[in-house]
Amino acid sequence: MLVAVVAGTTVGALAGMSRGSVDTALMWLTDLFLSLPQLPLLLVIIYLFRDSLKALAGPEAGLYVLIVAVIGGFRWMPVARLVRAQFLSLREKEFVEAARALGASTTRVVVHHILPNALGPVIVAGTIEVAAAIIAESTLSFLGLGFPPDIPTWGRLLYDAKDYLDIAPHWALFPGAAIFLAVLTINFIGDGLRDTLDPRKVM
Repeated sequence: MLVAVVAGTTVGALAGMSRGSVDTALMWLTDLFLSLPQLPLLLVIIYLFRDSLKALAGPEAGLYVLIVAVIGGFRWMPVARLVRAQFLSLREKEFVEAARALGASTTRVVVHHILPNALGPVIVAGTIEVAAAIIAESTLSFLGLGFPPDIPTWGRLLYDAKDYLDIAPHWALFPGAAIFLAVLTINFIGDGLRDTLDPRKVM
């Protein structure tokens, strides 16, 4: 989630503050990543690079870095579009024009005026990305391309339980319910944060 939020915020901020070819190129790159089939690419990348990273950083650290980087690398696009929209709106506001009139540099305007006001939707999007990352990691573990067998994850528990559905179906029920409840809870948290951080909310 952190990888997706940082990358998406950076790309969205650059696109929102730039004009012309830079904005067009960054949004073209975002659209390109959005058009890619994420699950097949996740599977291919992890299958191709897991052995080399396991040899480089160890079986646990190497897979952890690879899975985090791959999931984050395919989840930054919605955040980038959201941040860009916020920047396009906020950069025309009166307080930003006042800061520019007082001689503030572009960096200072972005860091002290625009970015803090754009963080509300980013935080909400971050909670949604957490839920998406949980599902992605569970999917990879269920397919046998996640963490090593000695690291318990919900997806790995489902993978191990599939061979015992006839005699112990509850072994699959509990991790599946845990994934469902975790994702549902995080979505509720995102809805609550959206309502709380809404600037139009009347206190």
